[in-house]
Amino acid sequence: MAFHGSCHCGKVTFTVDADLPGQALSCNCSYCRRKGMLLAFFPTGKFTLESGEDSLRSYKFNTHKIDHQFCVDCGTQPFSMATSPDGTPTRAVNLRCVPALDLNALEIQYYNGADR
Repeated sequence: MAFHGSCHCGKVTFTVDADLPGQALSCNCSYCRRKGMLLAFFPTGKFTLESGEDSLRSYKFNTHKIDHQFCVDCGTQPFSMATSPDGTPTRAVNLRCVPALDLNALEIQYYNGADR
């Protein structure tokens, strides 16, 4: 079953053709820590940007391997684009942008991005 998400103002909307995840990654890198994101990763083919492409801007830092997408109107980052270690194009969905998800029920996996 697919799930939906959006930025805060609703201009950027997306659908992921997958069940709601039960786990999330919490990274402590300088960016994720400041944003407070909880991430889940999906193959690009499972992700559909429904609206708001013209409202998205890109932010890259450090190695420039992750393309962080944020809404220029509300500043929310609903997802990022990258390539997984095995070479698969991937979307990292910010689960805080998925209203149907109970964030308190997620199993959180911590990632030490600060030391990478």
